Amino acid sequence: MKCPYCGSVDSKVLDSRHADDRIKRRRECEDCGRRFTTFEAVEHSPLVVVKKDRSREIFDREKILSSMLKACGKRPISYAVLEQAAADIENALVSDLDKEVSTSRIGEYVMDKLREIDDVAYVRYASVYRQFKDTESFMEELKNILNKRGYSVEDPDQRR
Repeated sequence: MKCPYCGSVDSKVLDSRHADDRIKRRRECEDCGRRFTTFEAVEHSPLVVVKKDRSREIFDREKILSSMLKACGKRPISYAVLEQAAADIENALVSDLDKEVSTSRIGEYVMDKLREIDDVAYVRYASVYRQFKDTESFMEELKNILNKRGYSVEDPDQRR
């Protein structure tokens, strides 16, 4: 580490602490004796999203959050829950160690999270994401949800 006062490259670390997502180091120049602080941060390579038309753009968690907010419109779901879900999705994508991720994979993660949070929000998102062509495909998805919840598809008022 180069001393900001004399330019010497000889310095010693006196103290190290974690500050936010960085490491704060207090150093002392071995030539001039002056002290200075440095910060070290882990350099993350950006996550790249591959869109349906094969174009690429940098991953943006705000886009996920925005789409989930639209799906949850007028539903009793707190913003904090959606923020945490978006963070969980981002962490899952980053931990997969792939530098590129398809929009379809992101969409599946979002649907999985929304399915855990709220059925109505899930169906809203799925209807746009899966581009249901007709009421039959929409009804099929609703039947799947009801079956998983233990309701009879023939008589929704009856639980199994």
